[in-house]
Amino acid sequence: MRLFALRGAISVERNDADEILAATTALMREIMQRNALTPENVVSCIFTATNDLNAEFPAVAARALGFEGVPLLCAREIAVPRALPRVIRVLIHYYAEDGHESKHVYLGEASTLREDLQAAQ
Repeated sequence: MRLFALRGAISVERNDADEILAATTALMREIMQRNALTPENVVSCIFTATNDLNAEFPAVAARALGFEGVPLLCAREIAVPRALPRVIRVLIHYYAEDGHESKHVYLGEASTLREDLQAAQ
């Protein structure tokens, strides 16, 4: 087993607690499915949200998926004027077998953030 890191992001329609939780849940489930992850293999998750999303912490959704024993951190994304609005991002550190390949996940409008990673879509 060795330590890996992967990125993911998802767009949210509006600044609403239920929408933030639903989007974060969808993102985390897709990341877990594509990478065969369980919370037991995860070392930490760092979530960021753009300044226009403040109705709920994305980490709340991760805890509901079984990440209550994983250190989770929420932070603000840098407010670059041309940045895509209403985006939640995550950086996950986890253990997997040596031959594992991290599969990054970008969903919704956030898929435009990493068009160079076709496998991430």
